[in-house]
Amino acid sequence: MIARFKDLCMDAADAHRLGAFWAAILDGELVHTGDGDTRVDPRPARSKAESVWVNTVPEPRTGKTRVHLDLRLADPDPEALLAAGARLVREPDAEISWWVLADPDGNQFCAFPPREGKRPGVFELVVDTADPVAQATWWAGVVGGRVETEEGVASVAGAAGFPWDYWVFDPVPERKRVKNRVHWDVDLTGPDATALISAGATLLREPDDRISWWVLADPEGNEFCAFPPRPSQ
Repeated sequence: MIARFKDLCMDAADAHRLGAFWAAILDGELVHTGDGDTRVDPRPARSKAESVWVNTVPEPRTGKTRVHLDLRLADPDPEALLAAGARLVREPDAEISWWVLADPDGNQFCAFPPREGKRPGVFELVVDTADPVAQATWWAGVVGGRVETEEGVASVAGAAGFPWDYWVFDPVPERKRVKNRVHWDVDLTGPDATALISAGATLLREPDDRISWWVLADPEGNEFCAFPPRPSQ
């Protein structure tokens, strides 16, 4: 294991608006970081739940969302999400049994009906990919966990630090062309990103006088940030 999953990050034109939306959806606490960005922290009763950073960026959205969240509803329909500011993209039909929605910044996500024995909230992180098995296998090699496959989709379960049930890699025909507006961070288990680069990650930026972490890309070009070990690790 080279790293542990740390948290999720979203680019936004308005970090305060988008942070407030996801804080309401995730029943989290909105934190203003003082630099124009926001963070959604889990409440103490859900200390193992997700943490989401929302970062202000100048560039507009281009292209399809290639990283999204799947969440399970507490109610039989997504009316509460729509009232909070989500936009309906697609309703359940003959092909899908869930709603496709978009948040105020245009990030699409999927909302599934309630299911007995399943808690409401996020249960999957989904990444579009050309080769699901290769991507799942690579990330399981980085953060641990086991790879599961079903009908062309590959997933990682039990990854170190991962707060949801599954990390899903979903096959799509189109290749990645623009920077992802949703990415994830990892905490390194070693002192630097050497092991990640040796495993096949691409170095995009090293720590400098502005950032204390490495910016890398996985074998399909998905950007992620790798942080030095924290003192408690």
